[in-house]
Amino acid sequence: MDYLEKILTARVYDVAQESPLEAAPLLSARLSNRLLLKREDMQQVFSFKLRGAYNKMAQLSPAILKRGVIAASAGNHAQGVALAAQKLRCKAVIVMPVTTPQVKIQAVASRGAEVVLMGDSYDEAYGHALKLQKARHLAFVHPFDDPEVIAGQGTIGMEILRQHTRPIHAIFVAVGGGGLISGIAAYVKRLRPEIRIIGVEPTDSDAMTRSLKAGRRVKLSQVGLFADGVAVRQVGRETFRLCRQYVDDMLLVDNDAICAAIKDVFEDTRSILEPAGALAIAGAKAYVERKRIQGHTLVAVACGANMNFDRLRFVAERAELGEQREALFAVTIPEKPGSYRHFVSLLGKRNVTEFNYRIADPKEAHIFVGVSVHNREETAKLLASLARHGLKPVNLSDNETAKLHVRHLVGGHAPLARHELLYRFEFPERPGALMRFLASMEHDWNISLFHYRNQGADYGRVLVGMQVPPSEMGKFRRFLDQLGYVYWDESKNPAYRMFLG
Repeated sequence: MDYLEKILTARVYDVAQESPLEAAPLLSARLSNRLLLKREDMQQVFSFKLRGAYNKMAQLSPAILKRGVIAASAGNHAQGVALAAQKLRCKAVIVMPVTTPQVKIQAVASRGAEVVLMGDSYDEAYGHALKLQKARHLAFVHPFDDPEVIAGQGTIGMEILRQHTRPIHAIFVAVGGGGLISGIAAYVKRLRPEIRIIGVEPTDSDAMTRSLKAGRRVKLSQVGLFADGVAVRQVGRETFRLCRQYVDDMLLVDNDAICAAIKDVFEDTRSILEPAGALAIAGAKAYVERKRIQGHTLVAVACGANMNFDRLRFVAERAELGEQREALFAVTIPEKPGSYRHFVSLLGKRNVTEFNYRIADPKEAHIFVGVSVHNREETAKLLASLARHGLKPVNLSDNETAKLHVRHLVGGHAPLARHELLYRFEFPERPGALMRFLASMEHDWNISLFHYRNQGADYGRVLVGMQVPPSEMGKFRRFLDQLGYVYWDESKNPAYRMFLG
């Protein structure tokens, strides 16, 4: 299949614009490389997805269009299909996961498409869409594993090379099912093979990375929900084939790094990307740090900006940690006059972002503290300085339980909580989800600790302490296996031991 020809003849500009390729001056200065942003967030549906959807649908016969189309999507592909259907005057049915941000659901419905909410993930929505396709005799518009969709997305690569004719070291692309990177890579590698094509995935949705390493398509048992636009359990057959042929490398970034990238783009453009939309920028930053390169031109595809406003609470809270500009410590100091003054003096002129303490021991005080820093190297130096002065610091900057829960519960030591076990749970956020979780926890064991905070994200997070006698551990493990929620045993977590245990 000649993708070069398919991309050159793709029908996308009835609905899509040639998006700008803009410099990010502030971030470029920090990275000591020139970073250019391909602004697909500026399309009329705030995402690149309208390109592939329209190219596919514009080539369907009038008879097929008359029956209508159906798609499964976490949101951005859905908006592309809805817009294309509106333009082509055909009926569209969109199956979306229940966890899809409301802003995306409303955007799809406003274009006249029928929205069906089903399942907690794209895969569950996809399965239901296939059933509806057969029942209603509709044409299926796949979000990524279709040559016409891939070719439509590939027009982004065509535009990048036309807009920047000088050397480019690498192009960074977010990867979900693989349609975007496949199209870009198929075009760029034919004309400019020296340009590196680098895919970026979240650490908890790394289907392409695992598949390329294994040499076959790997299906994930679960995917993270924060970057919902790339939350795909298995990549496409055709996209996998193209990525094996053309993609040079894959990078993984965590949610904190994604949040930091969202903030970086906002500071340069005053635009707010969604998590999946900021993946490529987070990957470019990680690549520069890993390779220690300077003076190169890098391109990152800012591929989407459909995010619920409420999720900004989580983004703002985690951006500083993702940028490594905040460090979280647990510090043990003597419980005596003058200890706090001595401890604060060791912090110097650094800004203290958080300081939590509650008396619990006559000899030692445990403090949960957040401090502004410039990078990980400064964090390491501060830890070493505290240790040299006789204090006992523990770095909690990468401790998920400390960041999500313990920082809000410091001072919760409970002498009555004998045989307490601590577990962290996650579940798809939706109306009534917390009550269903509480109902599932009904058992003979006493709940001695419970912390839940709605962050505006697509998943709920709960920290639970349960008093389980040692003689009932077998029964308790069976209970966890049957519960049906993702969980982590945090009973030995140092943050829990110091502040809650």
